[in-house]
Amino acid sequence: MNTILNFMKRNYKIILAVVCISVTLFAFKMNASKANDPEKDKLLLELLTFVIEKGHYSPSPIDDAFSKGVYKDYIQALDPSKRFFLQSDVDEFSKFELQLDDQIMNKDLSFFDLTYTRLMQRMDESKKIYKDVLSKPFDYKIDESFNTDYEKAPYSKNFKDLTDRWRKQIKLSTLSSLTDRLEMQDNKSKGIVKTKDSTAVLNSDQNLKLDSYDSDKSSADKGDGKIKSFEELEKDTRASALKSLDEYFGFMNDLDRNDWFSVYINSITARFDPHTNYFAPEEKERFDVSISGKLEGIGARLQKKNDYTEITELISGGPAWRGKLLESGDLIMKVAQGNKEAVDVVGMRLDDVVKKIKGPKGSEVRLTVKKVDGTIKVIPIIRDIVEIEETYAKSSIVNKDGLKYGVIYLPKFYIDFENKDGRDAGKDIAIEVDRLKKAGVNGIVLDVRDDGGGSLSTVVDIAGLFIEQGPIVQIKSAGRKKEVLYDRDKKIEYDGPLVIMVNSFSASASEILAAAIQDYKRGIIIGSKQTYGKGTVQNVIDLNQFVRNSGVGDLGAIKTTTQKFYRINGGSTQLEGVHSDIVMPDRYAYLKMGERDIENAMPWDKIDKTDYIEWNKNANFNQAIANSKNRISANPQFQLIEENAKWIDSRSKDNVYSLNIDKFKTAQSEVEEKAKKYKPIMDYKNALSFTSLPYETDAMNKDVTLKEKRERWHEALSKDVYVEEALNVLDDLQTKTVSKKIMPVKLKKEKLAKS
Repeated sequence: MNTILNFMKRNYKIILAVVCISVTLFAFKMNASKANDPEKDKLLLELLTFVIEKGHYSPSPIDDAFSKGVYKDYIQALDPSKRFFLQSDVDEFSKFELQLDDQIMNKDLSFFDLTYTRLMQRMDESKKIYKDVLSKPFDYKIDESFNTDYEKAPYSKNFKDLTDRWRKQIKLSTLSSLTDRLEMQDNKSKGIVKTKDSTAVLNSDQNLKLDSYDSDKSSADKGDGKIKSFEELEKDTRASALKSLDEYFGFMNDLDRNDWFSVYINSITARFDPHTNYFAPEEKERFDVSISGKLEGIGARLQKKNDYTEITELISGGPAWRGKLLESGDLIMKVAQGNKEAVDVVGMRLDDVVKKIKGPKGSEVRLTVKKVDGTIKVIPIIRDIVEIEETYAKSSIVNKDGLKYGVIYLPKFYIDFENKDGRDAGKDIAIEVDRLKKAGVNGIVLDVRDDGGGSLSTVVDIAGLFIEQGPIVQIKSAGRKKEVLYDRDKKIEYDGPLVIMVNSFSASASEILAAAIQDYKRGIIIGSKQTYGKGTVQNVIDLNQFVRNSGVGDLGAIKTTTQKFYRINGGSTQLEGVHSDIVMPDRYAYLKMGERDIENAMPWDKIDKTDYIEWNKNANFNQAIANSKNRISANPQFQLIEENAKWIDSRSKDNVYSLNIDKFKTAQSEVEEKAKKYKPIMDYKNALSFTSLPYETDAMNKDVTLKEKRERWHEALSKDVYVEEALNVLDDLQTKTVSKKIMPVKLKKEKLAKS
């Protein structure tokens, strides 16, 4: 949930100037350290703390309280389920609890070295534990239980306790899978065709944390139709759990010392605030792809599968997709750069395989792959720019009661910082709005649900599409006067009815947009009671620019909070978020998942408002809000969602699960029976039909993958009661005559740029 200011140059230059004072010192150390990892870590620690302390909006003092916070976060990050460390380990670690501030300042790595070495040891020991546990059948008749509230659980006193914890944790996982398999087989024998709605159950039971190595339930119904005995099914679940755990530890083995040092570094940076983070080189690349929505490569998603790298998906429109030779399920065995000798990548870390496959546009990579049918093929691919379509804005049209409406979905506020002519959310939303206008829509819903933010400059551009001109957001840096960012373009791209959809995961840039539209009363904000509550601005700083004659490789980057943003009415979205004009019940409304629930989040405050004039063409504004509130309160579907939200909250407090199969079945049956009441939430379907615009229909006819994705989106919209109500609000915002003429908004002549 990151808001990046590409145009806040002055703040960046301040950081650059301060840090450059120490460049000579750093350069000397780089030359001395060469490729010695511990020396690189010390340099990284020195750079990070210096940059953060000099550039952070409100840096925390590095003292004993800071040390305690780092210690707590780091140990929890290393072993969140308390399945590796013993109490004796933690007792040994705790001696450093109040010393980490001094170690950080002195570039002392003894605490990290101790914990890293011990974790590697305990993980090796754990491999033997889980293999031994899964080597013999579980006795599901014993009356015992397991508590999944790991945070409150004590550490194991000895290896006997630790083994028992692993046993119970795995037993809960296999028991859940076993009961599913037994039920499916029982239904089969009775000729009952039944699909268990496990998604609804698990979604409503937030606390059934069976970890990343849960049994592979999807394989429960595989086989030749033969009825298996209880013993055979029990054995199958253990084999499945063993496979999942082997894959999990295979992934963990791929992590090297640098990866774990990044965990330590981020435990330090997070104490300044939740959004100050260190990006290791690979993470920085992923962040750039995330914020721009594009990469240079072959356009395939990969995952580790035992020692192999598997193709999981081809990105529509990418070179691998266009070549039609590579397929999902193919296993990559070797990688060659053009005509050079192929390198065997079996057993190689996933990140290292990705590095070999990625490359500049126009270059060739040759993949030796094992196909699903077992044949081996060498597939040449010319790398290209790959656009990740899911990142970008998209729109749909719906006809409702004789009126035509547009729905625009914006997954994030993306931008390409390296190419000013590249795609960005501001340009794309302007294009979608223009397309919808030409299609003759009578209103627009802009959906930023689950949108975690992105570029702040694109927010100004998007908000400016719907107003004549004026302030959009205020920015404040530490010790400096506030700055007001505003839309200068007097042109209004769209002056019709507007609804912005938000939820509790709409954050940062999404909140600025919603807040600006709300303050102008330009449109109605509808959704969760309040949005996420992130009101801070981050800059990403490449650490490599601060060193010379580097002998230790890429140092990565630091994302640090440099500013806070405020609404044009002076209020902050920090912690508070944006409160919807119309609140719709949310299934997760009672769970603590916002910025306000993070202990080291920055505080809420406010500044003076700036001058702006409210939109004056929403004659039905207040009535539309009142009508919607009445509809929601009387709507059985929303009533059911509200009841479900309270049930989910109550279930989140249930942490103890019986490992006795009969009691487990009874408990799960009760949960499933209760969940049936909420099944209409998932099965809901409105009477609306959503279609693509003509330009996209043509593209869909040529691209089967795009067609499938759009059809899935349209189907989801037709089942979305929230979208349905947003469209009802557009109905209420209609006037008798829909204006075809754009009426200019008269603004005060005062200077709005700065104050």
